[in-house]
Amino acid sequence: MKYDIDAIFKAYPGIDICIEDGVGVFDKDHNPITLDQAKIDAARVELDKLKYQTDRTTDGEVIYDSWRSQLAMLYDDMIAGKLDTTGTWATHIKAVKDANPKP
Repeated sequence: MKYDIDAIFKAYPGIDICIEDGVGVFDKDHNPITLDQAKIDAARVELDKLKYQTDRTTDGEVIYDSWRSQLAMLYDDMIAGKLDTTGTWATHIKAVKDANPKP
């Protein structure tokens, strides 16, 4: 059986959990833990609500440039008088947000 590890850890905060695929889920003393699928599903929903953040920074196909690159974009936009939605920085940020929208 394949477990949703991230959701299990979120659903059971403060508990030292050991997950062994195909065997089961155990506490720190290796006692089996009975999982409540409703809790895990609710935790998965909460985790999915935050997924857009990592998609924008590391996991998505379109991600934010480094802060150094963004500062360079802002400086170039200032010099060009484009501190509006037509500037390089603004169009870059909009592209990332459009590609990875908030749920």
